[in-house]
Amino acid sequence: MTRSDSATRVRVHPVVLVLAAVLSVQFGGALAATLLPLIGVVGSVTVRLVLAALVLGVLVRPRLRGRARGDWLLVGSFAVTLTAMNLAFYASLVRLPIGVAVTIEFLGPLTLAAVTSRRGRDLAAVGAALCGVVLISEVATTPWGQVDLLGLVLAATAGACWAGYILLSRGTGSRFEGLDGIAICMAIGALLLLPWGIWSAGSALLDPEVLARGLGIALLSSAIPYSLELLALRHLAAGVFGVLLSLEPAAAALAGLLVLGQTLGVVQLSGMALVVMASILVLGRPAPGPANREIPQPT
Repeated sequence: MTRSDSATRVRVHPVVLVLAAVLSVQFGGALAATLLPLIGVVGSVTVRLVLAALVLGVLVRPRLRGRARGDWLLVGSFAVTLTAMNLAFYASLVRLPIGVAVTIEFLGPLTLAAVTSRRGRDLAAVGAALCGVVLISEVATTPWGQVDLLGLVLAATAGACWAGYILLSRGTGSRFEGLDGIAICMAIGALLLLPWGIWSAGSALLDPEVLARGLGIALLSSAIPYSLELLALRHLAAGVFGVLLSLEPAAAALAGLLVLGQTLGVVQLSGMALVVMASILVLGRPAPGPANREIPQPT
């Protein structure tokens, strides 16, 4: 490519790249919710991991030889955490609107960031976020017998796994080059879950509609956002990235509305706003923090 060709290339601002990644992940989650009635939770996660592993394997071509035993133990733990996170999150989507599930899940990375910062202001922000979760889950205004406690627990479990995922992604990033770590992690997760997925969904896994939706989920939830974030983080401060990542719950609510026809009430939207503002306060600090899903950021 000549210098003049390079000069005419369209350069996309890193903020736009991260926003596109955030929307991609959440629309991938909404698409996953449409797959759940067809093949169930385990089948849906299996299809997502297998297809994502194939896509990343082709694009990344991770190096497998010459890895130390500690590398494999670390990436194996990463894969187990990733798989558990997806299973818990997808299971919560069966019971909760995606906007509610993602908001509750977001308490995981938010709490991790506040605890590691050791600032009283950040811990207070987590307290505000918990109030937001009470509002969005409608625990305080719904008769106890009508509250879907299992759905709330599943979303919270996904959040705890997300926090563990962030910690493990740091170690994986220090031992594996580029996207090698997440590509290998996806492959291990797919291999671990495949027998269970086959037992759970059987031949339905090979249905053309299932494969088409699964490929869309793999691209929207994995390949596209990971690539966009990798490009953006080369030119974007960690604090700015954290602020943009804090918009995940709002993006999930938008995806739920447009893809699934899910709407949230004024009280629920107020609760979501509390969580988003608390996240901006904590994750938007310039000091390095657990602000990323695969790089190191999920779902």
